Amino acid sequence: MAATKPKASQTTSNSRVWFYSSLLTLQYGAQPLISKRFVRREVIVTSSVLACEIAKVICALVLIAREGGFRRLFKEWTLVGSLTASGLPAAIYALQNSLLQISYKNLDSLTFSMLNQTKLFFTALFTYIILGQRQSIQQIGALFLLIMAAVLLSIGESSGKGSTSSEPDQILFYGIIPVLVASVLSGLASALCQWASQVKKHTSYLMTVEMSIVGSLCLLASTYKSPDGEAIRKHGFLYGWTPLTLIPVMFNAVGGILVGLVTSYAGGVRKGFVIVSALLVTALLQFIFDGKAPSLYCLVAFPLVISSISIYQKYPYRIKKKES
Repeated sequence: MAATKPKASQTTSNSRVWFYSSLLTLQYGAQPLISKRFVRREVIVTSSVLACEIAKVICALVLIAREGGFRRLFKEWTLVGSLTASGLPAAIYALQNSLLQISYKNLDSLTFSMLNQTKLFFTALFTYIILGQRQSIQQIGALFLLIMAAVLLSIGESSGKGSTSSEPDQILFYGIIPVLVASVLSGLASALCQWASQVKKHTSYLMTVEMSIVGSLCLLASTYKSPDGEAIRKHGFLYGWTPLTLIPVMFNAVGGILVGLVTSYAGGVRKGFVIVSALLVTALLQFIFDGKAPSLYCLVAFPLVISSISIYQKYPYRIKKKES
């Protein structure tokens, strides 16, 4: 009986990983279509993002209360621990998003897509450096396949969008360097989140609350001089909103909760597989609801994604036993 218990526990954990990953894939895949249908063009982006962060905090607090975790939270929570576990990754993600916006304006879609997908390798690298989590040769090959699929899908989505500049220096310093730095930061932040949840035992719900608060503060600080900040001061926070706008906001908030759970149970590398798989879901939903046939890029990427997921799951890294 004692020998079967760890196996049963592992089966339960794997079931949770697949369940949360599947839900997150569906959420990521459906989010663009839901946002397109229910968010009017007049809606100020910063207001919808802030509303989503507030919704994530509320949902996470409800789930913490449901599990009866508030008492333990008050006993164990410290400001230093919070800033280390959640504040640092949140600040890194904020910087990463800013760098991506700069880079996207100065690179063609192919270069941007290829460089942006290197974050999968940086995630694997930092999980090894911080957590000692190694990848097998087969898993590294699976990551290559996944990056190829991600590039193909990204090109299919952004075809027709070219570089806004042809000056080599500007492309290097405002295009290539920012996206590479953003990829490094993305891998670092993802590994730190995994470290906080798996090593420091920071619950995913608590990390969601803390990261949403830090992210919101960073966003609020940016509104002092940003166009969105001026628009909010001029027209009001809820300018362009309708009751239907709450649907994508809440849907996105649930996605934020799921990201924390997937990172906690499966790790940052597998989260990359979810994000790429979601692009296929988006293509499928566009075909079902909009009649938009999948591009050739999507059809080529589909077997690559399936193969990469299968290989990554089937060939985990195994410690070689020393011969006596």
